[in-house]
Amino acid sequence: MTLDWNAFTPVSALSGGALIGLAAAAFLLLNGRIAGISGILGGLLRSQTGDIGWRIAFLFGLISAPLAWTAAVEAPELTIAANYPMLIIAGLIVGLSTRYGSGCTSGHGVCGISRFSPRSLVATLCFMATGFTTVYVIRHLGDF
Repeated sequence: MTLDWNAFTPVSALSGGALIGLAAAAFLLLNGRIAGISGILGGLLRSQTGDIGWRIAFLFGLISAPLAWTAAVEAPELTIAANYPMLIIAGLIVGLSTRYGSGCTSGHGVCGISRFSPRSLVATLCFMATGFTTVYVIRHLGDF
């Protein structure tokens, strides 16, 4: 394995991670809510009175921030090596797993671990192990 030093960007990666952590902590401290995306989106489907506005604002910011960034800075070139059926299947698996795992990577991995939640630690270990296994199988064992 070789490391592409031109693509190695630890400063931007650490800065992005710090901003995500800061935003999650601020959201919890200021609103008393966990910044788990699946829970925020799922709450729109079973919303209660007075509970819709902040969820829509959060999701709007989640979508509009990258769009605003690409208006100011040239967007990086994206390459998706999977076909549409594989992407649809992967999305369905992620959606089902999010329901069965009672949360997504942002809820468990960012917010749950920072609160020392044992359930989130187990969920995050499962996410990571599944990701490692999937990459290994697709790159080394399968012809997908």
